Amino acid sequence: MVIRAHDSPSSSPVRITVSSAGGFRNVGLTSPVQRTSISNSPLSGGEIRRLSGGRRASGVGGSGGGGGGRYLSMSKDGADEYVAYTVHIPPTPEHQFMSSSEISPEYVKNHGNPNENRIKDTVFTGGFNSETRAHARRMKSVEEMTVVKSKLLCQVDGCDEKLVDKSSKSQCECGFRICNECYLDYCSSGGGVCPGCKEPFREACEEDDGDYQPAMSEEKKDTVNPLPRRGGGIRLENNFSLVRSFKAPNQDFDHTRWLFETNGTYGFGNAVWPREECHRGGGGLDQYESPPMFNDRRNRPLTRKVGISAAILSPYRLLIVLRLVALALFLTWRIMHPNHEAIWLWLMSVICEVWFAFSWILDQLPKLCPVTRSTDLSVLKERFEPTRNNPKGLSDLPGIDIFVSTADAEKEPPLVTANTILSILAVDYPVDKLACYLSDDGGSLVTFEALAEAASFAGTWVPFCRKHEIEPRNPEAYFSQKGDPLKNKRRVDFVRERRRVKREYDEFKVRINALPELIRRRSDACNAREELLAKKKQMELGGTLSESVKVPKATWMSDGNTWHGTWFSGEEDHSRGNHAGIIQLMLVPPAPECTYKTEEDPEDLIDTRNVDTRLPMLVYVSREKRPGFDHNKKAGAMNAMVRASAIMSNGSFILNLDCDHYIYNSLALREGMCFMLDRGGDKISYVQFPQRFEGIDPSDRYANHNTVFFDVSMRALDGLQGPMYVGTGCIFRRIALYGFSPPRATEHRGWFGGQKIKFSLRRMKKNKTETEEDAEMIMPIVDDQNNDEEDELKQALIPERFGDSTYLIDSIAVAEFGGRLIHELRGKGSHGRPSGSLAVQREPIDRAAIEEAIKVVTCFYEDKTEWGKRVGWIYGSITEDVVTGYRMHNRGWRSVYCVTKRDAFRGTAPINLTDRLIQVLRWATGSVEIFFSRNNALFASPRMKFLQRIAYFNVGMYPFTSIFLLAYCVLPALSLFSGKFIVQSLNVTFLILLLAITVTLSMLALLEIRWSKITLHDWWRNEQFWLIGGTSAHPVAVIQGLLKVIAGIDISFTLTSKPAAADDGEDEFAELYEFRFTMLMIPPVTIILLNVAAIAVGVFRTMYSPFPEWSKLVGGVFFSFWVLSHLYPFAKGLMGRKGKISTIVYLWSMLICIVISLIFLYIHPPDGSRVTVGLQFP
Repeated sequence: MVIRAHDSPSSSPVRITVSSAGGFRNVGLTSPVQRTSISNSPLSGGEIRRLSGGRRASGVGGSGGGGGGRYLSMSKDGADEYVAYTVHIPPTPEHQFMSSSEISPEYVKNHGNPNENRIKDTVFTGGFNSETRAHARRMKSVEEMTVVKSKLLCQVDGCDEKLVDKSSKSQCECGFRICNECYLDYCSSGGGVCPGCKEPFREACEEDDGDYQPAMSEEKKDTVNPLPRRGGGIRLENNFSLVRSFKAPNQDFDHTRWLFETNGTYGFGNAVWPREECHRGGGGLDQYESPPMFNDRRNRPLTRKVGISAAILSPYRLLIVLRLVALALFLTWRIMHPNHEAIWLWLMSVICEVWFAFSWILDQLPKLCPVTRSTDLSVLKERFEPTRNNPKGLSDLPGIDIFVSTADAEKEPPLVTANTILSILAVDYPVDKLACYLSDDGGSLVTFEALAEAASFAGTWVPFCRKHEIEPRNPEAYFSQKGDPLKNKRRVDFVRERRRVKREYDEFKVRINALPELIRRRSDACNAREELLAKKKQMELGGTLSESVKVPKATWMSDGNTWHGTWFSGEEDHSRGNHAGIIQLMLVPPAPECTYKTEEDPEDLIDTRNVDTRLPMLVYVSREKRPGFDHNKKAGAMNAMVRASAIMSNGSFILNLDCDHYIYNSLALREGMCFMLDRGGDKISYVQFPQRFEGIDPSDRYANHNTVFFDVSMRALDGLQGPMYVGTGCIFRRIALYGFSPPRATEHRGWFGGQKIKFSLRRMKKNKTETEEDAEMIMPIVDDQNNDEEDELKQALIPERFGDSTYLIDSIAVAEFGGRLIHELRGKGSHGRPSGSLAVQREPIDRAAIEEAIKVVTCFYEDKTEWGKRVGWIYGSITEDVVTGYRMHNRGWRSVYCVTKRDAFRGTAPINLTDRLIQVLRWATGSVEIFFSRNNALFASPRMKFLQRIAYFNVGMYPFTSIFLLAYCVLPALSLFSGKFIVQSLNVTFLILLLAITVTLSMLALLEIRWSKITLHDWWRNEQFWLIGGTSAHPVAVIQGLLKVIAGIDISFTLTSKPAAADDGEDEFAELYEFRFTMLMIPPVTIILLNVAAIAVGVFRTMYSPFPEWSKLVGGVFFSFWVLSHLYPFAKGLMGRKGKISTIVYLWSMLICIVISLIFLYIHPPDGSRVTVGLQFP
């Protein structure tokens, strides 16, 4: 007992604190003065609470004590004392207490979710050999709220009687629970109006109103009566779906059976809507309400495929054939006319030319069928977001989970990541259908607090973008634009609000940029305090001041707790590769209806009246890392986000972005969904957008824009089976990532895939035995009642494939249903969904869900599963993106290339020569890994088209071209040094064939420029960097790949640095002129010096020779200039801004040139001398 004096008496001084089911409720009963109550609840204060492991409890669970029930902490004031005591009330069959998962939507609508703040303000951690814990960041004051009664008691205030039998007619259709006595009272004295929905009881109207006459025919009596609306809550019937909720597995209601047995009609939320002539009483006025017209204009297509003009494409294909003929004739002539004077020179050149011809064929054949696509966003809006009879603005679009990945806060500035997050939160897509996940693979507190700052600033930035239709919605990019900000702006308050938001963003930038230093200072101060406390405790125990005290140098959060991820000091369990898993819900899921402010708030920077102020869900995820586990780099982080998002939001589609790639076009997601939701979209696994870059120097010295690949090669692949996946800017179908096969597929058999066999995978499954079934095939989700197919589904979802998380396995069916086409657009043999079935509220997130999400991001979850082998992003290569897309195409899926008028996404690229070469080295190394793995296109299945197979085979083959390219770049120098040439004489046949090859190549380039709409400058830059990369990074990639295959030496992964935004007054392209030496520069520098020296030697030798051979000199000089012109950007990059070259470049190049010259003199000594023994030095 606790006794406390109190001066102010009260008439009814009773205060009850109830703690149960993972949360506590504070209820005051007519207490006019503030009182103190002492609670024995184990969840009080900021105590760290342990979450129960395993599955979600169906009854009273959580961390309440005593195995259920509730605690009552009661205090009562007397005249001279204050008494507080605690009583534990156990549960009984008649008095069951509600858990957090049983809180009704009506209660959440009226009072808010009591656990929402706890989830949002709690950091969840867990991992290997550690418990899953919830660390409260800050505890808010407990709001007073009414105690929710048991479902077995009457819901009328002041009545605790049991409910009548559910089959009785005395319950209102709104679901309000009422006993028989209260029902009779309301029928007699309350006017027959339900106390819940304030609408007349149906039975009261039949018994008391004499003028009630049922006017429905016998046919209409078989249909379900209309479901009345409640003004004060969300009716559960509106949330019915054909797919059973995986968060309520014990639900007894069978939606499908209810629909078909009652002749119900599919409509909004799969609920039965009232007929148009049905009267809906309320407030004494006649009200009529119809469902939203989700089926309007269903026949109009969402997308169109526009072919290239025949006036361009036909000559283009003809030139390809002509060049093939010219190459065949040229190589035939070269082989049949050897140069006997320099047979070694001839042999080297012929081998290189044959390989170049083979490489050109691999690159050119997939370009035979380029296409262009367009979308119609107006049809998408009218079909899935109708304005007719839809005052709440409900949307039938599926959910999208957006993944943003980062790994190092130093190389990837937090300000860049924060701007990307802000552009995502402001995207033009239904807010309640979006969820953004940031994967911090480094576990950095800087990234964590930067994300928290971004979530806070989003409350101002997102409404500002929606109100004024801002583009782009990246604040750094928007405020850096040089154009007129007033263009196309009509609101008179735009200038004032823009100025305020700009000032707020400048302060936001200062806070973000100061975070590293701020966290270091905070941590130093807290560590010093901890050290003083440790020494004080040591003195109390009898120690001396001279004794040292070991205190870990922790990294501290702003709330005074230690950070659970990586520390600056790198202590045990807190280093970059050894830390716990962390999940923090930064922004909770929004409500399904738009939120508007009715009056202006003077504290707001902008006037948000008539502007939706909701924000999408935002989650911070840092997967667990421990020594001894292979974390599989970026692919492992992406798979961890796939599993966590499946439990928390479970969007049917996934968009992944790098931290430096932001949404430049706010309508980009809608354009991508047009392809997924149009007829035939159920066979599309992903929609790839082109990569566009900012911050590139105007001359694009190192071909950073890569327009030839994104605008020529990718468009051409779109005419086959689809473009490759390039790592970012891609919308995935979730079930395609899970490893499922498409509903329909086509096998291409015979020579060059000329024989096509179309089939449905479901029907084919029935005709195949287990041994005959393709190992890549996993059957799609089925929803009928066939027992055999249910067994197949269970077989496909065994834990050995997806892991032992029942949440994750149960979520697959829901994700598959959300990604279906509507019934009118579904293909033959595939499932569809009713229109309007996705216009429902998403299920709330509770602590048990986040606990399960922590479980699936642990480092050991993927053990003995198929994650990374068949499910999710594929492991085994640095270029996991190409392999993942290849696996999907190999199963028969298609992909689509979406080129929007306004760039969908924009990012940054390394403009420094060293960073660019390292980036190319990583890509080439991944291609070599693909070539020596089972992902080589030579082993592709018949479901992949022949030309698509050639394109993937070229991806693994192109680095090996560097071996022949190195030799061919040295050949002109050797020719000039020796005075010989690759042919014995420059006859007319050789020149004509060489001219034909050159002219056809140039004409092909011009036509490619014409249909792809790139520039000649872009094409030439691409050719230059092809030779630069082929003589520097690609040979090293081949060596690294061979070492990994032969010797098992793993390849290190180097993260590309992301440039931060330049401040005012700084040079935007300063990194372009920065020189950083790397060993990759040695081969190109050597080639440059050899060719320059060879030209000089050849000119002087010919000029002073008694019998000059000008034809050989011209041939050698021409090819040397061809090599030097391609290497010109590289040479310019070595000189830097002031034209200075590093000394190390000269030393290495001179050494290599000397060695090569001595070897050449040894093999081919000058005329008149013979070297028989070897090289002799004085």
